[in-house]
Amino acid sequence: MTSASAPSSQWARLLKNQGTWVGSFTQLSPTGEVQQDIPSEVALLPLNGGNTLRQTIRKYPPDQPLSETVLEYSSLGRGVLFCETGAFSQGSIQRSPVSEFGAELGLIHGTERLRLAQIFPKQPTLGSLTLIREQCQGSAPTMRPDLSVNQLLGTWVGQAETVFPDWQPPQTMATRLEIQPAGGNGIIQQLTFGDSPPLQTQGQAVGATLRFDQGRQPVTVLLLPGGASATFPSSLQSGQPFFLEVGWLISSTLRQRLIRTYNAQGTWESLTLVIEQKLP
Repeated sequence: MTSASAPSSQWARLLKNQGTWVGSFTQLSPTGEVQQDIPSEVALLPLNGGNTLRQTIRKYPPDQPLSETVLEYSSLGRGVLFCETGAFSQGSIQRSPVSEFGAELGLIHGTERLRLAQIFPKQPTLGSLTLIREQCQGSAPTMRPDLSVNQLLGTWVGQAETVFPDWQPPQTMATRLEIQPAGGNGIIQQLTFGDSPPLQTQGQAVGATLRFDQGRQPVTVLLLPGGASATFPSSLQSGQPFFLEVGWLISSTLRQRLIRTYNAQGTWESLTLVIEQKLP
């Protein structure tokens, strides 16, 4: 495990998201069914020499008036962190069973972004999902199929960058993810971070859902439109660490994942960006 060299500032990483992003907000059920797709335009405009950022969010719901929200930032809140690419997450810094809990996770690749919001409304199970797919204004979107298990099978190797809300130095390490079929609808996943021992889990595929029920904190993975995936606790268990993740299969051999990790006390601990490539 090594420290990343000469990382850019959090504000500079935010500015990697500047521009006008055109796409849609797709409302999904907790099991991944598409409920509504709302065209959108999000403009991120630097002001005052780049020291302020104005965000204008326009939504165009069918047969309804335009919805517009304008926000201005000159500093970042405690619940947000950015990675070197401009990938980011914002959300709850502490999980409490008596308040709404959730986070947005955003990935960026070239002229495209993919964002996912996961919300737990005062309950241990997921309440709603919003998938946001965008491209820079004037560029064409890349059409990607719904994610499938077969697309993920194989060995993926890459690099992980972890940043921390307490401002300790970022860390980078090698990653290896092996996903293999295990008879019937079963799959076996083996994950290695750096020099740590491999972590193996076994899951079952049920339609577009993967369920990993081993361990003290069972996990659900939803395979979503546009090559996206959402990973979250099947039911939040008090006293157990957990994570929220978005995945994005950019091409058949390139994938990004962004992981927001919480400790056993429900406190936000870190944000990890994994960029991985599939071995031939």
